[in-house]
Parts: sequence; structure tokens; C-alpha cells
Amino acid sequence: MSSIQYTKKIALIDCNSFYVSCERLFNPKIRKKPVVVLSNNDGCIVSRSNEAKALGIKMGEPYFKAKDIIIKNDVQVFSSNYSLYGDLSRRVMRTLKRFNSDIEVYSIDEAFMDLTNFSDSEVLDVGQEIRETVLQWTGIPTSIGIAKTKTLSKVANHIAKKKQSGVTSFIGIDNIDPLLERVDINDVWGVGRQLTKFYHKNGIYNAKQLKNKSNTWIKKSSNVLGSRTAMELRGISCIGLETTSAKRKSCIVSRSFGKRVEDFQELREAIASYSLNASEKIRSEALVAKSITIFIRTSPFQNRYGFYSNSKTINFPIATNNSIEVVKAAVSALKTIFKNGYRYQKAGVLLSHLSNSNNGKNLFSSTRDEKINILMKSIDNTNYRYGRSTLSLASAGVHKKWNMRRQHSSKIDTADFYCLPTIKA
Repeated sequence: MSSIQYTKKIALIDCNSFYVSCERLFNPKIRKKPVVVLSNNDGCIVSRSNEAKALGIKMGEPYFKAKDIIIKNDVQVFSSNYSLYGDLSRRVMRTLKRFNSDIEVYSIDEAFMDLTNFSDSEVLDVGQEIRETVLQWTGIPTSIGIAKTKTLSKVANHIAKKKQSGVTSFIGIDNIDPLLERVDINDVWGVGRQLTKFYHKNGIYNAKQLKNKSNTWIKKSSNVLGSRTAMELRGISCIGLETTSAKRKSCIVSRSFGKRVEDFQELREAIASYSLNASEKIRSEALVAKSITIFIRTSPFQNRYGFYSNSKTINFPIATNNSIEVVKAAVSALKTIFKNGYRYQKAGVLLSHLSNSNNGKNLFSSTRDEKINILMKSIDNTNYRYGRSTLSLASAGVHKKWNMRRQHSSKIDTADFYCLPTIKA
């Protein structure tokens, strides 16, 4: 009998300060400097470098509140660039599939991977190899936690972020209580703000204390999720890997405007633009929509101008992903709910009741439909090659004064060849 052990092993690969890492990849001058990335409309801080964290800049803090610290310490500021982040995320995930084709993409910068096929003795080296390969192939630094369950791998990853090696494995460690004792209860996966308050009231301040609570107390005091968390901390796997993504049921595109919008034409352009984006997304997944909902609203904090919020849903006669039909329906819905005299802050488009597109002809198909489908494919192929909105509908506008504020944008999109930086000798 072989002495090689193959216990259950799940790795969590987490990109370090992902948005900041993406910006640094094409701007070596800021590698050692404090850097922050802002949310939509340059509102709040959503990513920080270690140097920025050391200055006391908090996650989620409004930009205007941190502006004094930022100016005083010459902190580099960037607006969110989701085209860049999405492209690099896909490159990271493709690289991870080199080690195991079945991975669970948990978020834009996180993925779970099953490493059970590797022996207990070599799993730490495998983790190091994964980290080095991702860094070499994509330029993105990562932290990796390896354990018997997803929750424990999250805990291991939390510890790994503070280690120079960037990799922590709980495999082969008989007693992990000393490690769990160093992890605050609010840092445990699945434990939110309200649950943290509840645990604190009951004398639970770290992961070890939750792990060692009696089953009777856990069943009596926690919901199903809380019980699973406790079991997972004990090394009993309750949450499996979701390696196949379920077909989405809806698709929403919404934005806050860079400035308040009062003019119907500008609001019409925004709704048309969001409709184009949404229809492009569902076409990429071979889906069609049965209905569309558009919504508009003003700011609830500007009492001087009054608050107004409304929405309108329209059902398509035949499920579609045709941008022309989607935009036409969206604009028609907007006309019924738009009111003059208001300063609109936000608008959005929701495509719902999604289903797989039927490649075959239905009873109502025509030659015109076939031509429109060819047109949509041509538009998608062109925009994929040369960047989003290279080809668009006139109704979406050109200047887009209503667009989000992106005063600190790096304007780098690695999906667009012409946006790649030029290196001079």
C-alpha cells in the first residue's frame, strides 16, 4: 500500500489589491508608491496598495474625506477601469486552469481550485508554483490559502496575505487552533456585520472560539449558514466547488450620472447606451430576453428639487437580443415615465426572463431577421476587436456629457490593441 496521502484539498487564489495591481502593471513608476482606486463616479475608495493602507486610508472611505491625506502623501489616484480589470481577470483565470481545468471563479479577483490530486507533501510547492506562474504570465501578485474546506482555505488565505511567501497551507497540520485564534470572527467567510455583533455578545471573538462551540449551541443559535461555517472550520466540507456557472436569469446595466441630468435627450442617450450594453452582454452568452424594465431616479438627498423614482416594463412579442429592438422598447418605456423639472441622478436597464437563443427559425422568422442577426454579429466582432462602442447606434449619443466621472482614468484597455502603452528605447 502506498504511503502517499491524498486528502481533500481546496485552494483559494486571491489577487492582491487587484485593481491597484492592474494599474501598476502598465505604470512601473507607481510600483512602490501609495495607490488607491476609486469607485464609479470617483466616489469611494475600493482598492488600496499596502503603502496606502499604512497611511490610514480606509476601504470604502469617500474620496473627499481622504483627499487631505492623499494630497499630503502624494497618493496616486485612479478611476475604476473595469475594461482593464475584466480583461486581466480573464487572463488570471485562464492561467489557473493550467493546473486544474475545473475551477470556481468566485469573483473578479478570486477563484477556488481543487488540489486533491496532488499529494499532501507537495501541495505547498504546488501553491508556490501557481503563484509564480500567475505572476510571470499576467503580472498580477496573488495570495494562496490551502485547506480541507472552502472556509478554511479563506482563513489560510487571510494569513497568507501577511506572509512574504504568499502561500499558507493547513494540510498536514494536526492542530490549527493556534492559527484560528489569530483570525478575528469578522474575517471568517460568511460572517457579516450583524452576525459578528451576535457572536461578540456570546463571547465569540475569533475563528477558534466558533469552531470549538458545541453543536447544541450552534444548532440552537445559528441558521444553516452559521452551522455550515462552524463545520467547515472543523475540517468537514459542507460547501462544494461550483465549477459550472448557471445561466443567468436577468441582466442589469445601471449607472449614476457624472452630473445631474434634466434634459430628456440626454436621459434618452443614457438609456439607449445601457440597452446596447445589456443586449451585447446577453448575445455573448447566447441568450434572449422576454422583457425589459427601465428605471430612473433622482437623488433622495436633494430635497430642494424633490424626489422622483419610477420604472416601466415592456414585454417583447418574441424573445430577442436585437439591440435595435431593445433600444426602441427602452426609449418607448422612458417616454411614459419621464417628468420635466427633475434632476435625475441614476438610470438603468434590466433584461429579464432570459432563455437560450433558438438558432433555428420560428414561425415569425423572416429574411429581415436573418440580416439583423448578421448585423449584430458584425457589430459585436468589430467592438470586440477594436474596443466597446467602436460601432454603436446614433441614439446612444456621441459626446455623452451624462457619463460617469472618470477624472483619474488611466485609459488603458488591454482588450484594445491601440490602448497598449508604447515603450520607447
